[in-house]
Amino acid sequence: MEVKAFLGGINVPHYKSFSEKQEIKEIKLPQQIIIPLSQHIGAPCQPLVREGDRVKAGQKIGDSDSFVSAPVHASLSGTVSSIEDKKIHSGEKVQCIVIDVDKKQESIEYADNDLEKVSKEDIVKAVKEAGIVGMGGAAFPTAVKIQPPPDKPVDALILNGCECEPYLTCDHRIMLEKAEELLQGVKLLQKVLDVKKAYICIEDNKMDAISELSEKNDDPGIVIMKTPTKYPQGAEKQLIKATLDREVPPGGLPFDVGALVQNVGTAVAVYEAVKYNKPLLERVVTVTGQNIAEPGNIMVKIGTPLEHLLNECGGIKEEPAKVVMGGPMTGVAQEDLEVPVVKAITGITVLPPAMAFGELEYMECVRCGKCVEDCPMLLYPNQISIYGEAGMYEQAEKWNTMDCIECGICAYVCPAQRPIVKFVQQAKPQIQNLQNSRNNT
Repeated sequence: MEVKAFLGGINVPHYKSFSEKQEIKEIKLPQQIIIPLSQHIGAPCQPLVREGDRVKAGQKIGDSDSFVSAPVHASLSGTVSSIEDKKIHSGEKVQCIVIDVDKKQESIEYADNDLEKVSKEDIVKAVKEAGIVGMGGAAFPTAVKIQPPPDKPVDALILNGCECEPYLTCDHRIMLEKAEELLQGVKLLQKVLDVKKAYICIEDNKMDAISELSEKNDDPGIVIMKTPTKYPQGAEKQLIKATLDREVPPGGLPFDVGALVQNVGTAVAVYEAVKYNKPLLERVVTVTGQNIAEPGNIMVKIGTPLEHLLNECGGIKEEPAKVVMGGPMTGVAQEDLEVPVVKAITGITVLPPAMAFGELEYMECVRCGKCVEDCPMLLYPNQISIYGEAGMYEQAEKWNTMDCIECGICAYVCPAQRPIVKFVQQAKPQIQNLQNSRNNT
């Protein structure tokens, strides 16, 4: 076991104790599921079914011809009641397939493939057909990610098991309860990438997961790496620096320095896709916080409405509550409990009335420099926020706004309570429009 850490970041309260000892459990099936046709970076899918069609669990119900995309599947069997635009966790409306769930569930047939005999092409095809995307939150199509450009070969695979976001414990439980599947998934990713060395990186507040994987791992090509608990230890570029001492250039991608990072949950999904031809139908979600009656780690069918999941965990203890999809640093507060769980949702954090405030009153930047001091990307969030707030997007671009990973540290440490991440999120699409306009002239 090796020990490394990136430079920068901050220590934040963990709040892991609510759910870290809770084993992954099943819940009752919802009466209805909502399957968004866009759950990933890239082109949205087109529906392959119509209203009134009956579908089986595992059946592909949406797909796209675009290279950067991922198909979607029915996570439960039932009847398509509608295909309509509905709100998702981000607040935007996307086309969704709504399925009324059957009491008697039917599923497609699964295989039992010999992993020793599968080829690289078999792995890519299985991952593509399964609709797997990055399950740590990024939701980039995995079949695309494991096919780096020929002129930029990858020589190191990093598995992100840090789970540095406060409250969340789903990856922790996956490493404890699905260690063998994870290790098999890592080997499949090594095979498709032709990579001899893989690193599973885990923060030192999860020593039981480090012990479990170290005990089960018999492959010298897989290194279990202990990292200090620090936020955002699991951010892709920081993890590459800590593990390989390689710096991804501004505007660059991991394969520019010969690396590829995958979440541990993604690796398990890859194993299930290649071994059984199982689509990505479910994922582990942490439901936690001071204001949920029964915190835990739940195996959730994709498309399950948020309200059903909260009810299955005992409900909200005290109103008004703040319900956040994800963790408190990078998650999105919800105003509608009918939104569905999608492939990239890692957790649901339910905060008590004392923390369920609206938008804070904020002041002008006081030039203290705390956000600059703590920014893990070595940016100037103070300048970016000033230009973003003022709508001066060309100036914001010059301060490397597009390199921001939106970790939330700047807003966390800001004494003026400025919503810096909000200003970054406002600026990024405008900067992208400026860049596209230049490229088209």
